[in-house]
Amino acid sequence: MAITTSIAKTDLLKEQIFKAARLLQTGKNIVFPTETVYGLGADITHLSAVDRIFQIKERPTNHPLIVHFADLGQISHWAENIPSQAKKLIEYFWPGPLTIILPKSRHVPYCVTGGQDTVGLRIPDHPVAIALLKALGPQKAVVAPSANRFGCLSPTAALHISKEISAEVSMILDGGPCKIGLESTIISFCDLKPVLLRPGGIPLNAIEEILNQNIIVSVNHSNNLRASGTLASHYAPRTPLEVWPTETLQHRVDELLNQRYRVAILSWSEAFYSQHQTTEKIIKSLKHHRMPSDPFDYGYHLYAKLHHLDDEGYDRLLVEMPPSLPDWLAVHDRLQRASHHFAIR
Repeated sequence: MAITTSIAKTDLLKEQIFKAARLLQTGKNIVFPTETVYGLGADITHLSAVDRIFQIKERPTNHPLIVHFADLGQISHWAENIPSQAKKLIEYFWPGPLTIILPKSRHVPYCVTGGQDTVGLRIPDHPVAIALLKALGPQKAVVAPSANRFGCLSPTAALHISKEISAEVSMILDGGPCKIGLESTIISFCDLKPVLLRPGGIPLNAIEEILNQNIIVSVNHSNNLRASGTLASHYAPRTPLEVWPTETLQHRVDELLNQRYRVAILSWSEAFYSQHQTTEKIIKSLKHHRMPSDPFDYGYHLYAKLHHLDDEGYDRLLVEMPPSLPDWLAVHDRLQRASHHFAIR
């Protein structure tokens, strides 16, 4: 019985993937899974569907989209003048959570690149995404940002897709929880030298090890190149979020509780969590959540936890500042942008 049920689920998923591919081929928009977050997709050859992505997300049209494709042999169809260093990263990390920005080919429309002569490319490491891209056909690609309103919290499971987005797409292809949980790392090769524009699913030190060189970090538009997910305010939950160092977090908790705020805390250190286990049983307006002390586990759980807390109706989310270590760079980046209006102290 278990084997029969498994086969039935597999067949159903295949049907859903082919249905999603047909919808894309006819110019429809769908939501699909990747290993990082869920994407809001359109067939790159249907410009009206690409335009609708910006409308659905309420996204500025000069903010570029990432091109997802399945066959490494097609990269020259989408990009030109690919440096040898970029090829090293592609061979080592694709499929995977790495987006590489290169000079675009004539096959990439300017509406995808935000009017720039560069394009962000990646091959996702998700079986459903790969099957979808292959079903779409040769020399085809899906352009997609994350499947949320612009600047808001990215979805890492189908249940995180908002009603506003769901109502605007033809299908949500459910591929289960995303195994990375943070967006892809973005590396630009447009000035020949590699530049990190967004930390993400591939740690910076892993990229530096493959290239055998230090990478320039430019996550605040200092090089004037626009890339997906790099605005100062981004990845934000609906509930105002603040990030505080361990030594001042308790003072901020007390301030908000005295103002009768309902407060949720996300902390990673054992000492801070232990001191609150008793307190939250007494104070009903306070809830404390323990986050992993490993940066990759923390990143995997972060968006899912913030989606859950958003639905709980707290007045404020307080986050204990993570360690200032290289492996935490992506988590720091997301928390900094999510708390932009309450800047990290």
